[in-house]
Amino acid sequence: MEKNLEFPDLLRLIDERSTAFRAVVAAAPDLDAQVPSCPGWTLFDLVKHLGGGDRFWAAIVGAGSADAPPAEAVAARAALEVPQEREALLAWLDASTQLLLGALRAAGPEGGCWTWWPASQSPQTAGGTARHRVQETAVHTYDAQLASGGSPQPLPGELALDGVEEFLFTVCATPSAWPHKPTAFDFHAAEGRSWRLTVDGDGARITRIPAPTAATGEDSDAAGAAVHGTASELVLYLYDRIQADSLHVDGDAGLLDLLRAWEPEEK
Repeated sequence: MEKNLEFPDLLRLIDERSTAFRAVVAAAPDLDAQVPSCPGWTLFDLVKHLGGGDRFWAAIVGAGSADAPPAEAVAARAALEVPQEREALLAWLDASTQLLLGALRAAGPEGGCWTWWPASQSPQTAGGTARHRVQETAVHTYDAQLASGGSPQPLPGELALDGVEEFLFTVCATPSAWPHKPTAFDFHAAEGRSWRLTVDGDGARITRIPAPTAATGEDSDAAGAAVHGTASELVLYLYDRIQADSLHVDGDAGLLDLLRAWEPEEK
């Protein structure tokens, strides 16, 4: 069974994706360009969001185990002001990332902290925070590439493979009852990893499953819908950056609309 990315790898990927994000911003023709995948946001807004998020999570991780984020961090995020000039803005963004990385290193992977996903299958730790922050940084790099007018690049392979599971574990897993007929959703990455999201009266839970092969085919009786694509495509679909018609779907595609519209009472 494949292992999750190790903590040092997560820190490396946060640094790498943040560097890639800054490179896109540095080369973009206009910071006022609209971000198609984040309606109503400009590229400047996206920079402020990512850097502000790095600082927010640095404060949360630094505070240790808690029932809520530090009041000072919440206030600082609400009153956040950032440089307007591009070079100074990029320096601020770099400093923001370094604050996050420093806090994560100091806490270590098992260091407890508040997160917004207490009822999920992801831990409330610095390691869980790093794993999620990798994906947010990667997806926002894709957003920046769209806004800059260039061709957005697929998410790096090791990051994307971990990202499918991270999204399912963190965002989809919940003890809240599924309000429809029990079913399952399978997600198959072309790179050879697969996951099943089971939803019923006990909530939603995720397990790794064997990838389908030419010999075994698809277990259509077990899954109401199965989504196939590269790991990058699956992550971008889960984050609502691309639509289901960009992927191959077996089974009842309408179930995916129900899943997208579901808002569990407790995350």
